[in-house]
Amino acid sequence: MNFKTIFKSFKNKDMLRRILIVVGLIVVYRFLAHIPVPLGEPTTFQEAIQNLIQKSDFGSFLNLISGGGFTQFSILMVGISPYITASIVVQLITKAIPRLEELSQDGETGRRKISQWTRILAVPLAIVQSIASIFILYRTVIASNTAFTYTPTSTDWLLSVTAMVAGSMILMWLGELITEQGIGNGISTIILASILSQLPQTLTSMGALLFDTSAGSLSLFGWLNLPVNPIAFWIILGFTIAVVIVIYLLVKINEAQRVITIHYAKRVHGNSAYGGIKSILPLKLIAAGVVPVIFATAFLSLPALIGQLLQTINPDNSFGATLVNLFTAPSANNFATMYPNGITATWFVYPAVYFLLVVLFTYFYTSIIYNTNEIADNLQKQGAFIEGVRPGLRTAEYLGHTINRLNLFGALSLGLIAMLPFITDYVFIILSGMPLGLSLSGTGLLIVVTVALENLRQVNSRALMVTYDEYK
Repeated sequence: MNFKTIFKSFKNKDMLRRILIVVGLIVVYRFLAHIPVPLGEPTTFQEAIQNLIQKSDFGSFLNLISGGGFTQFSILMVGISPYITASIVVQLITKAIPRLEELSQDGETGRRKISQWTRILAVPLAIVQSIASIFILYRTVIASNTAFTYTPTSTDWLLSVTAMVAGSMILMWLGELITEQGIGNGISTIILASILSQLPQTLTSMGALLFDTSAGSLSLFGWLNLPVNPIAFWIILGFTIAVVIVIYLLVKINEAQRVITIHYAKRVHGNSAYGGIKSILPLKLIAAGVVPVIFATAFLSLPALIGQLLQTINPDNSFGATLVNLFTAPSANNFATMYPNGITATWFVYPAVYFLLVVLFTYFYTSIIYNTNEIADNLQKQGAFIEGVRPGLRTAEYLGHTINRLNLFGALSLGLIAMLPFITDYVFIILSGMPLGLSLSGTGLLIVVTVALENLRQVNSRALMVTYDEYK
Protein backbone atom coordinates (compact mmCIF):
# COMPACT_ATOMS: atom_id res chain seq x y z
CA MET A 1 0.00 0.00 0.00
CA ASN A 2 1.33 3.41 -0.99
CA PHE A 3 -0.05 5.71 1.70
CA LYS A 4 1.79 8.68 0.20
CA THR A 5 -0.19 8.22 -3.03
CA ILE A 6 -3.44 7.81 -1.08
CA PHE A 7 -2.93 11.07 0.83
CA LYS A 8 -1.92 12.86 -2.38
CA SER A 9 -5.10 11.62 -4.09
CA PHE A 10 -7.21 13.57 -1.57
CA LYS A 11 -6.35 16.68 -3.57
CA ASN A 12 -8.41 15.25 -6.42
CA LYS A 13 -12.00 16.54 -6.25
CA ASP A 14 -13.58 13.29 -7.45
CA MET A 15 -11.63 11.21 -4.92
CA LEU A 16 -12.45 13.61 -2.09
CA ARG A 17 -16.13 13.62 -3.12
CA ARG A 18 -16.27 9.81 -3.02
CA ILE A 19 -14.66 9.66 0.43
CA LEU A 20 -17.02 12.31 1.82
CA ILE A 21 -20.08 10.55 0.36
CA VAL A 22 -19.07 7.24 1.99
CA VAL A 23 -18.44 8.97 5.34
CA GLY A 24 -21.78 10.76 5.04
CA LEU A 25 -23.62 7.49 4.32
CA ILE A 26 -22.04 5.88 7.38
CA VAL A 27 -23.13 8.87 9.51
CA VAL A 28 -26.69 8.45 8.16
CA TYR A 29 -26.54 4.76 9.04
CA ARG A 30 -25.44 5.52 12.61
CA PHE A 31 -28.26 8.07 12.92
CA LEU A 32 -30.83 5.48 11.79
CA ALA A 33 -29.45 3.00 14.35
CA HIS A 34 -30.81 5.22 17.14
CA ILE A 35 -34.38 5.63 15.82
CA PRO A 36 -36.60 3.34 17.97
CA VAL A 37 -39.28 1.02 16.64
CA PRO A 38 -42.72 2.63 17.16
CA LEU A 39 -44.01 -0.05 19.53
CA GLY A 40 -44.83 0.32 23.22
CA GLU A 41 -42.13 1.52 25.60
CA PRO A 42 -38.66 1.18 24.00
CA THR A 43 -36.96 0.96 27.42
CA THR A 44 -38.99 -2.12 28.39
CA PHE A 45 -38.17 -3.86 25.12
CA GLN A 46 -34.48 -2.98 25.46
CA GLU A 47 -34.38 -4.89 28.76
CA ALA A 48 -35.98 -7.88 27.04
CA ILE A 49 -33.39 -7.66 24.27
CA GLN A 50 -30.58 -7.85 26.82
CA ASN A 51 -32.09 -11.09 28.15
CA LEU A 52 -32.53 -12.43 24.62
CA ILE A 53 -28.90 -11.73 23.71
CA GLN A 54 -27.77 -13.76 26.70
CA LYS A 55 -29.96 -16.71 25.67
CA SER A 56 -29.59 -16.67 21.87
CA ASP A 57 -26.53 -16.27 19.69
CA PHE A 58 -28.78 -14.98 16.92
CA GLY A 59 -29.52 -11.88 19.00
CA SER A 60 -25.79 -11.33 19.53
CA PHE A 61 -25.17 -11.71 15.81
CA LEU A 62 -27.92 -9.24 14.97
CA ASN A 63 -26.52 -6.78 17.48
CA LEU A 64 -23.04 -7.18 15.96
CA ILE A 65 -24.02 -6.49 12.35
CA SER A 66 -26.57 -3.79 13.25
CA GLY A 67 -24.02 -1.76 15.19
CA GLY A 68 -25.93 -1.99 18.45
CA GLY A 69 -29.24 -1.29 16.70
CA PHE A 70 -30.68 -4.47 18.19
CA THR A 71 -30.00 -3.45 21.80
CA GLN A 72 -31.33 0.04 21.02
CA PHE A 73 -34.63 -1.48 19.79
CA SER A 74 -33.93 0.46 16.59
CA ILE A 75 -35.60 0.22 13.19
CA LEU A 76 -32.31 -1.40 12.12
CA MET A 77 -32.90 -4.32 14.49
CA VAL A 78 -32.73 -6.97 11.77
CA GLY A 79 -29.88 -5.13 10.02
CA ILE A 80 -28.70 -6.64 6.75
CA SER A 81 -29.10 -10.26 7.87
CA PRO A 82 -32.10 -10.74 5.48
CA TYR A 83 -29.89 -9.65 2.59
CA ILE A 84 -27.10 -11.98 3.74
CA THR A 85 -29.54 -14.89 3.99
CA ALA A 86 -30.99 -14.05 0.56
CA SER A 87 -27.46 -14.00 -0.89
CA ILE A 88 -26.77 -17.48 0.50
CA VAL A 89 -30.03 -18.85 -0.90
CA VAL A 90 -29.61 -17.26 -4.36
CA GLN A 91 -26.00 -18.42 -4.70
CA LEU A 92 -26.93 -21.97 -3.68
CA ILE A 93 -29.78 -22.00 -6.21
CA THR A 94 -27.49 -20.53 -8.88
CA LYS A 95 -24.98 -23.34 -8.43
CA ALA A 96 -27.75 -25.96 -8.40
CA ILE A 97 -29.55 -24.81 -11.58
CA PRO A 98 -27.31 -24.80 -14.70
CA ARG A 99 -29.44 -22.19 -16.49
CA LEU A 100 -29.01 -19.74 -13.62
CA GLU A 101 -25.29 -20.49 -13.52
CA GLU A 102 -25.06 -19.59 -17.20
CA LEU A 103 -26.95 -16.38 -16.46
CA SER A 104 -24.48 -15.47 -13.69
CA GLN A 105 -21.65 -15.82 -16.23
CA ASP A 106 -23.48 -13.69 -18.81
CA GLY A 107 -21.51 -10.54 -18.04
CA GLU A 108 -22.87 -7.50 -16.25
CA THR A 109 -26.47 -8.09 -17.40
CA GLY A 110 -26.69 -11.52 -15.78
CA ARG A 111 -25.11 -10.34 -12.53
CA ARG A 112 -27.57 -7.44 -12.33
CA LYS A 113 -30.53 -9.81 -12.70
CA ILE A 114 -29.23 -12.09 -9.94
CA SER A 115 -28.57 -9.06 -7.71
CA GLN A 116 -32.13 -7.89 -8.33
CA TRP A 117 -33.52 -11.31 -7.37
CA THR A 118 -31.44 -11.19 -4.20
CA ARG A 119 -32.94 -7.82 -3.25
CA ILE A 120 -36.48 -9.07 -3.95
CA LEU A 121 -35.95 -12.20 -1.83
CA ALA A 122 -34.54 -10.08 1.01
CA VAL A 123 -37.92 -8.30 1.43
CA PRO A 124 -40.05 -11.33 2.54
CA LEU A 125 -37.14 -12.57 4.65
CA ALA A 126 -37.01 -9.18 6.39
CA ILE A 127 -40.77 -9.32 7.00
CA VAL A 128 -40.59 -12.81 8.52
CA GLN A 129 -37.57 -11.92 10.64
CA SER A 130 -39.16 -8.67 11.84
CA ILE A 131 -42.38 -10.42 12.88
CA ALA A 132 -40.43 -13.19 14.64
CA SER A 133 -38.19 -10.71 16.47
CA ILE A 134 -41.08 -8.57 17.74
CA PHE A 135 -43.12 -11.64 18.70
CA ILE A 136 -40.23 -13.14 20.69
CA LEU A 137 -39.46 -9.82 22.38
CA TYR A 138 -43.13 -9.23 23.27
CA ARG A 139 -43.55 -12.71 24.77
CA THR A 140 -40.23 -12.31 26.63
CA VAL A 141 -41.42 -9.03 28.14
CA ILE A 142 -44.72 -10.61 29.22
CA ALA A 143 -42.91 -13.58 30.79
CA SER A 144 -40.42 -11.43 32.73
CA ASN A 145 -42.61 -8.44 33.62
CA THR A 146 -45.99 -9.26 35.12
CA ALA A 147 -46.80 -5.55 35.45
CA PHE A 148 -46.53 -5.07 31.68
CA THR A 149 -50.08 -4.46 30.40
CA TYR A 150 -49.40 -3.14 26.90
CA THR A 151 -51.10 -5.16 24.15
CA PRO A 152 -50.11 -4.18 20.58
CA THR A 153 -52.96 -3.74 18.12
CA SER A 154 -52.94 -4.80 14.48
CA THR A 155 -51.99 -1.25 13.54
CA ASP A 156 -49.06 -1.34 15.98
CA TRP A 157 -47.85 -4.62 14.49
CA LEU A 158 -48.16 -3.29 10.93
CA LEU A 159 -46.41 -0.03 11.74
CA SER A 160 -43.53 -1.63 13.64
CA VAL A 161 -42.92 -4.39 11.08
CA THR A 162 -43.06 -1.84 8.24
CA ALA A 163 -40.54 0.37 10.03
CA MET A 164 -38.14 -2.54 10.60
CA VAL A 165 -38.40 -3.81 7.02
CA ALA A 166 -37.91 -0.27 5.71
CA GLY A 167 -34.84 0.10 7.94
CA SER A 168 -33.36 -3.13 6.60
CA MET A 169 -34.00 -2.11 2.98
CA ILE A 170 -32.55 1.38 3.55
CA LEU A 171 -29.45 -0.24 5.04
CA MET A 172 -29.13 -2.49 1.99
CA TRP A 173 -29.51 0.57 -0.27
CA LEU A 174 -26.83 2.48 1.65
CA GLY A 175 -24.50 -0.48 1.18
CA GLU A 176 -25.06 -0.45 -2.59
CA LEU A 177 -24.43 3.30 -2.73
CA ILE A 178 -21.08 2.78 -0.98
CA THR A 179 -20.21 0.05 -3.51
CA GLU A 180 -21.03 2.40 -6.40
CA GLN A 181 -18.52 4.93 -5.07
CA GLY A 182 -15.76 2.36 -5.58
CA ILE A 183 -14.51 2.46 -1.98
CA GLY A 184 -14.97 -1.22 -1.15
CA ASN A 185 -17.89 -3.58 -0.84
CA GLY A 186 -20.77 -1.60 0.65
CA ILE A 187 -22.36 -4.41 2.67
CA SER A 188 -19.01 -5.38 4.20
CA THR A 189 -18.28 -1.71 4.94
CA ILE A 190 -21.61 -1.40 6.76
CA ILE A 191 -20.72 -4.44 8.88
CA LEU A 192 -17.27 -2.93 9.53
CA ALA A 193 -18.84 0.33 10.69
CA SER A 194 -21.26 -1.66 12.87
CA ILE A 195 -18.45 -3.44 14.69
CA LEU A 196 -16.26 -0.34 15.09
CA SER A 197 -19.23 1.63 16.45
CA GLN A 198 -19.21 -0.65 19.52
CA LEU A 199 -15.49 -0.14 20.12
CA PRO A 200 -15.85 3.05 22.26
CA GLN A 201 -18.21 1.25 24.66
CA THR A 202 -15.77 -1.68 24.95
CA LEU A 203 -12.83 0.66 25.58
CA THR A 204 -14.85 2.57 28.17
CA SER A 205 -15.67 -0.65 30.04
CA MET A 206 -12.05 -1.77 29.93
CA GLY A 207 -10.92 1.67 31.12
CA ALA A 208 -13.35 1.61 34.05
CA LEU A 209 -12.08 -1.85 35.02
CA LEU A 210 -8.45 -0.79 34.62
CA PHE A 211 -8.69 2.33 36.80
CA ASP A 212 -10.78 0.70 39.53
CA THR A 213 -8.27 0.72 42.39
CA SER A 214 -10.68 -0.37 45.13
CA ALA A 215 -8.77 -3.68 45.40
CA GLY A 216 -5.35 -2.03 45.34
CA SER A 217 -2.95 -0.44 42.83
CA LEU A 218 -0.10 -1.73 40.69
CA SER A 219 3.33 -1.57 42.31
CA LEU A 220 6.40 -1.36 40.07
CA PHE A 221 9.46 -2.85 41.80
CA GLY A 222 8.23 -1.45 45.11
CA TRP A 223 9.16 2.17 44.37
CA LEU A 224 6.28 3.36 42.14
CA ASN A 225 2.54 2.77 42.46
CA LEU A 226 0.41 3.20 39.35
CA PRO A 227 -3.29 4.08 39.89
CA VAL A 228 -4.51 1.00 38.02
CA ASN A 229 -6.01 -2.34 39.00
CA PRO A 230 -3.10 -4.85 38.93
CA ILE A 231 -5.16 -7.86 37.83
CA ALA A 232 -7.00 -5.87 35.14
CA PHE A 233 -3.69 -4.38 33.95
CA TRP A 234 -2.05 -7.74 33.26
CA ILE A 235 -5.20 -9.18 31.70
CA ILE A 236 -5.62 -6.19 29.36
CA LEU A 237 -1.90 -6.19 28.52
CA GLY A 238 -1.97 -9.89 27.66
CA PHE A 239 -5.18 -9.46 25.68
CA THR A 240 -3.70 -6.51 23.74
CA ILE A 241 -0.56 -8.48 22.85
CA ALA A 242 -2.71 -11.42 21.72
CA VAL A 243 -4.87 -9.13 19.55
CA VAL A 244 -1.77 -7.60 17.89
CA ILE A 245 -0.37 -11.08 17.13
CA VAL A 246 -3.71 -12.29 15.73
CA ILE A 247 -4.07 -9.15 13.57
CA TYR A 248 -0.54 -9.70 12.22
CA LEU A 249 -1.33 -13.32 11.34
CA LEU A 250 -4.66 -12.29 9.78
CA VAL A 251 -2.95 -9.72 7.56
CA LYS A 252 -0.30 -12.23 6.46
CA ILE A 253 -2.81 -14.96 5.68
CA ASN A 254 -5.21 -12.55 3.97
CA GLU A 255 -2.45 -11.16 1.71
CA ALA A 256 -0.85 -14.55 0.92
CA GLN A 257 -1.18 -15.66 -2.69
CA ARG A 258 0.20 -18.13 -5.22
CA VAL A 259 1.59 -16.45 -8.33
CA ILE A 260 1.32 -18.38 -11.60
CA THR A 261 3.41 -17.15 -14.54
CA ILE A 262 1.48 -16.67 -17.78
CA HIS A 263 3.26 -16.69 -21.18
CA TYR A 264 1.82 -15.03 -24.28
CA ALA A 265 2.62 -16.67 -27.60
CA LYS A 266 4.74 -14.66 -30.00
CA ARG A 267 2.94 -13.76 -33.21
CA VAL A 268 4.41 -12.18 -36.36
CA HIS A 269 2.23 -9.94 -38.49
CA GLY A 270 4.12 -8.50 -41.47
CA ASN A 271 7.28 -6.91 -40.16
CA SER A 272 5.94 -6.60 -36.60
CA ALA A 273 6.07 -9.14 -33.78
CA TYR A 274 3.46 -9.27 -31.03
CA GLY A 275 3.33 -11.18 -27.77
CA GLY A 276 6.24 -13.14 -26.39
CA ILE A 277 5.80 -11.51 -22.99
CA LYS A 278 5.15 -12.78 -19.49
CA SER A 279 2.41 -11.90 -17.03
CA ILE A 280 1.17 -13.28 -13.73
CA LEU A 281 -2.07 -14.79 -12.48
CA PRO A 282 -2.31 -14.32 -8.67
CA LEU A 283 -4.40 -16.86 -6.76
CA LYS A 284 -5.17 -15.73 -3.22
CA LEU A 285 -4.88 -18.16 -0.34
CA ILE A 286 -8.25 -17.02 1.02
CA ALA A 287 -10.04 -15.65 -2.03
CA ALA A 288 -13.44 -15.72 -0.29
CA GLY A 289 -12.28 -13.19 2.33
CA VAL A 290 -14.59 -12.77 5.29
CA VAL A 291 -17.75 -13.91 3.47
CA PRO A 292 -17.58 -17.55 4.76
CA VAL A 293 -17.43 -16.34 8.37
CA ILE A 294 -20.44 -14.02 7.91
CA PHE A 295 -22.40 -16.73 6.10
CA ALA A 296 -21.52 -19.39 8.69
CA THR A 297 -22.48 -17.15 11.61
CA ALA A 298 -25.80 -16.17 10.00
CA PHE A 299 -26.61 -19.73 8.95
CA LEU A 300 -25.72 -21.23 12.35
CA SER A 301 -27.73 -18.60 14.22
CA LEU A 302 -31.04 -19.59 12.61
CA PRO A 303 -31.58 -22.88 14.55
CA ALA A 304 -31.25 -21.00 17.86
CA LEU A 305 -33.80 -18.44 16.65
CA ILE A 306 -36.23 -21.21 15.68
CA GLY A 307 -35.70 -22.88 19.05
CA GLN A 308 -36.28 -19.59 20.87
CA LEU A 309 -39.46 -19.02 18.85
CA LEU A 310 -40.77 -22.52 19.66
CA GLN A 311 -40.05 -22.02 23.36
CA THR A 312 -41.75 -18.64 23.30
CA ILE A 313 -44.90 -20.21 21.87
CA ASN A 314 -44.70 -23.25 24.16
CA PRO A 315 -42.21 -23.12 27.09
CA ASP A 316 -42.41 -26.93 27.43
CA ASN A 317 -41.36 -27.57 23.83
CA SER A 318 -38.45 -30.04 24.13
CA PHE A 319 -37.37 -29.70 20.49
CA GLY A 320 -37.01 -25.93 20.86
CA ALA A 321 -34.99 -26.38 24.05
CA THR A 322 -32.69 -28.84 22.25
CA LEU A 323 -32.09 -26.39 19.39
CA VAL A 324 -31.27 -23.58 21.83
CA ASN A 325 -28.89 -25.80 23.83
CA LEU A 326 -27.06 -27.13 20.77
CA PHE A 327 -26.81 -23.96 18.67
CA THR A 328 -26.19 -21.26 21.27
CA ALA A 329 -22.58 -20.12 21.31
CA PRO A 330 -20.93 -20.79 24.69
CA SER A 331 -20.10 -17.48 26.36
CA ALA A 332 -19.45 -15.93 29.75
CA ASN A 333 -23.12 -14.86 29.93
CA ASN A 334 -24.69 -18.29 29.46
CA PHE A 335 -22.00 -20.72 30.60
CA ALA A 336 -23.07 -20.89 34.27
CA THR A 337 -26.73 -21.59 33.37
CA MET A 338 -26.17 -23.92 30.42
CA TYR A 339 -23.30 -25.91 31.94
CA PRO A 340 -23.75 -25.90 35.74
CA ASN A 341 -21.79 -29.15 36.00
CA GLY A 342 -18.90 -27.98 33.82
CA ILE A 343 -18.08 -28.71 30.19
CA THR A 344 -20.10 -31.47 28.54
CA ALA A 345 -20.19 -32.84 24.98
CA THR A 346 -22.90 -30.28 24.12
CA TRP A 347 -20.37 -27.46 24.57
CA PHE A 348 -18.41 -28.67 21.52
CA VAL A 349 -21.37 -28.90 19.11
CA TYR A 350 -21.54 -25.20 18.22
CA PRO A 351 -17.75 -24.71 17.70
CA ALA A 352 -17.48 -27.93 15.65
CA VAL A 353 -20.42 -27.08 13.36
CA TYR A 354 -19.16 -23.48 13.08
CA PHE A 355 -15.70 -24.70 11.98
CA LEU A 356 -17.25 -27.10 9.44
CA LEU A 357 -19.51 -24.38 7.97
CA VAL A 358 -16.61 -21.92 7.63
CA VAL A 359 -14.60 -24.55 5.71
CA LEU A 360 -17.55 -25.51 3.48
CA PHE A 361 -18.52 -21.92 2.71
CA THR A 362 -14.88 -21.13 1.90
CA TYR A 363 -14.83 -23.88 -0.73
CA PHE A 364 -18.27 -22.88 -2.00
CA TYR A 365 -17.58 -19.16 -2.34
CA THR A 366 -14.13 -19.72 -3.85
CA SER A 367 -15.71 -21.90 -6.54
CA ILE A 368 -17.93 -18.93 -7.43
CA ILE A 369 -15.01 -16.47 -7.58
CA TYR A 370 -12.65 -18.76 -9.51
CA ASN A 371 -14.34 -20.42 -12.50
CA THR A 372 -11.40 -22.42 -13.81
CA ASN A 373 -13.06 -23.27 -17.13
CA GLU A 374 -13.78 -19.61 -17.81
CA ILE A 375 -10.24 -18.56 -16.83
CA ALA A 376 -8.69 -21.24 -19.07
CA ASP A 377 -10.96 -20.27 -21.97
CA ASN A 378 -10.03 -16.58 -21.65
CA LEU A 379 -6.31 -17.42 -21.54
CA GLN A 380 -6.64 -19.54 -24.68
CA LYS A 381 -8.50 -16.77 -26.54
CA GLN A 382 -5.72 -14.32 -25.64
CA GLY A 383 -3.01 -16.68 -26.86
CA ALA A 384 -1.72 -17.18 -23.32
CA PHE A 385 -0.60 -20.39 -21.66
CA ILE A 386 1.01 -21.74 -18.49
CA GLU A 387 4.45 -23.21 -19.11
CA GLY A 388 4.30 -27.00 -19.25
CA VAL A 389 0.49 -27.08 -19.37
CA ARG A 390 -1.56 -27.44 -22.55
CA PRO A 391 -4.19 -24.72 -23.15
CA GLY A 392 -7.87 -25.49 -22.67
CA LEU A 393 -9.02 -28.42 -20.56
CA ARG A 394 -5.57 -29.21 -19.13
CA THR A 395 -5.15 -25.61 -18.00
CA ALA A 396 -8.56 -25.69 -16.28
CA GLU A 397 -7.59 -28.94 -14.51
CA TYR A 398 -4.24 -27.49 -13.45
CA LEU A 399 -5.88 -24.35 -12.07
CA GLY A 400 -8.56 -26.40 -10.32
CA HIS A 401 -5.92 -28.61 -8.67
CA THR A 402 -3.89 -25.58 -7.57
CA ILE A 403 -6.93 -23.75 -6.20
CA ASN A 404 -8.08 -26.84 -4.30
CA ARG A 405 -4.67 -27.17 -2.64
CA LEU A 406 -4.72 -23.49 -1.68
CA ASN A 407 -8.31 -23.86 -0.49
CA LEU A 408 -7.41 -26.74 1.79
CA PHE A 409 -4.88 -24.69 3.72
CA GLY A 410 -6.89 -21.44 3.40
CA ALA A 411 -10.18 -22.94 4.60
CA LEU A 412 -8.52 -24.70 7.54
CA SER A 413 -6.65 -21.50 8.45
CA LEU A 414 -9.85 -19.45 8.31
CA GLY A 415 -11.67 -22.07 10.37
CA LEU A 416 -8.91 -22.14 13.01
CA ILE A 417 -8.88 -18.34 13.20
CA ALA A 418 -12.64 -18.42 13.73
CA MET A 419 -12.05 -21.04 16.45
CA LEU A 420 -9.52 -18.92 18.39
CA PRO A 421 -12.17 -17.34 20.67
CA PHE A 422 -13.57 -20.77 21.55
CA ILE A 423 -10.06 -22.08 22.23
CA THR A 424 -9.48 -19.05 24.47
CA ASP A 425 -12.76 -19.76 26.26
CA TYR A 426 -11.75 -23.38 26.82
CA VAL A 427 -8.40 -22.32 28.33
CA PHE A 428 -10.08 -19.80 30.63
CA ILE A 429 -12.63 -22.41 31.73
CA ILE A 430 -9.78 -24.70 32.78
CA LEU A 431 -7.92 -21.86 34.55
CA SER A 432 -10.77 -19.93 36.15
CA GLY A 433 -13.91 -22.00 35.68
CA MET A 434 -15.51 -19.40 33.39
CA PRO A 435 -14.96 -18.53 29.71
CA LEU A 436 -13.71 -15.13 28.62
CA GLY A 437 -16.69 -14.76 26.24
CA LEU A 438 -14.96 -13.52 23.08
CA SER A 439 -16.86 -15.62 20.51
CA LEU A 440 -18.37 -12.74 18.57
CA SER A 441 -15.41 -10.46 19.30
CA GLY A 442 -13.16 -12.92 17.45
CA THR A 443 -15.54 -12.96 14.49
CA GLY A 444 -15.67 -9.17 14.61
CA LEU A 445 -11.88 -8.91 14.60
CA LEU A 446 -11.66 -11.18 11.58
CA ILE A 447 -14.28 -9.10 9.74
CA VAL A 448 -12.58 -5.80 10.64
CA VAL A 449 -9.13 -6.87 9.41
CA THR A 450 -10.33 -8.48 6.17
CA VAL A 451 -12.75 -5.72 5.18
CA ALA A 452 -10.30 -2.95 6.13
CA LEU A 453 -7.59 -4.49 3.94
CA GLU A 454 -9.96 -4.92 1.01
CA ASN A 455 -11.26 -1.35 1.28
CA LEU A 456 -7.72 0.00 1.62
CA ARG A 457 -6.72 -1.95 -1.49
CA GLN A 458 -9.56 -0.41 -3.51
CA VAL A 459 -8.78 3.08 -2.21
CA ASN A 460 -5.14 2.55 -3.19
CA SER A 461 -6.16 1.43 -6.71
CA ARG A 462 -8.36 4.48 -7.23
CA ALA A 463 -5.64 6.74 -5.80
CA LEU A 464 -3.20 5.39 -8.40
CA MET A 465 -5.77 6.15 -11.12
CA VAL A 466 -6.37 9.76 -10.10
CA THR A 467 -2.64 10.50 -9.56
CA TYR A 468 -1.44 8.68 -12.68
CA ASP A 469 -0.67 11.85 -14.64
CA GLU A 470 1.74 13.00 -11.94
CA TYR A 471 3.95 9.96 -12.48
CA LYS A 472 4.23 10.26 -16.26
